Formats: sequence, structure tokens, C-alpha cells
Amino acid sequence: MTSRNRLIAVVAVVLCAIAAVVAFGLLGGTKSSSTKPSSTKSTSHAAGPATMSAGKPGSTVKPSAPARPSGAGAPAHPGIADVCRSKLPSQARDTLALVDKGGPYPYRTDGIVFENRENRLPKQSTGYYHEFTVVTPGSGDRGTRRVVTGTAGEEYWTGDHYSTFQAIDGHC
Repeated sequence: MTSRNRLIAVVAVVLCAIAAVVAFGLLGGTKSSSTKPSSTKSTSHAAGPATMSAGKPGSTVKPSAPARPSGAGAPAHPGIADVCRSKLPSQARDTLALVDKGGPYPYRTDGIVFENRENRLPKQSTGYYHEFTVVTPGSGDRGTRRVVTGTAGEEYWTGDHYSTFQAIDGHC
């Protein structure tokens, strides 16, 4: 094999490897590090009495329900209770207002992809959910409170760093 043919073979192998990596990323096989938040608009949710705790032993919640359009009557996820936007702490409402505006956000990690590793939110592809810090008065760091948004406009509240979630109902 001549040196020119070897060079062509090496270039072909490198191009194939790059194409494989790109295809793998497009198919959702890698973890996204995007910091661009998705568009988020409030959706209506039916009221529920409890907070979700899927992923814990004995849980029967199945994280597979798709997001629903605004105004739909069924819960976004059967195990997630709702919370009225007006009942959230003022800092959470401030964070939601920033999300609605597209920023600017007070923390550099706001808007990063939330990977839903614990499967407490409905199962979606990597990059579907984004998380935003809710300021915790008196905390020396980011604290435990977050708002997580979905690409279809869902909004979730957690006050305990992803142990439980509530779907945010913007209509009450």
C-alpha cells in the first residue's frame, strides 16, 4: 500500500469515527451539556394531594406519560401532585419569571440540562428538561430548591433537591 493510499484510509477511518460520534449524539446517546433553556409556558394540571416519590422502593409510578397540551385535564404524570404557582415561595415565582423572560439568571448553572436520573419526572430524552436555581434565603450556596422545565412547557417545583416534585399550575 502506498503512503497516499494509507493517508486516504486513515482519513476515511477518522471521518467514519466522527460521523459515528455525531450520529450517537443526535440519537440521544450522550449527555448534553447545553445551557440554553427551552421555551417554557405554564400548563394546567389537575389538583392532587401528594408529592411524587417515584424511584423509591415500593413505588408504583411509571415515568412514561407524555407531556400534555395546555388546558388538558389529566395530570402530566400520575404520581406528581400539583401546586398553584401563587402558592410557591416568592423566590420560585421570581425564578419562573426569569425563565419566562429567558434570563438573565443569577447562577451560571441555571438552564443546564436536568437529566432526571432518578426518574421522578416523566421519562423523556436527554436534553428535554432544564433546571433553574430558586434562591434559598440564608443558604450559603445554591440551596435545595429548583424549578425544572420541560420542552413542551411543563414546569416542576422541588424544594428538596429532586427527592420530590410538584407540577406547577399557573392557572391558580
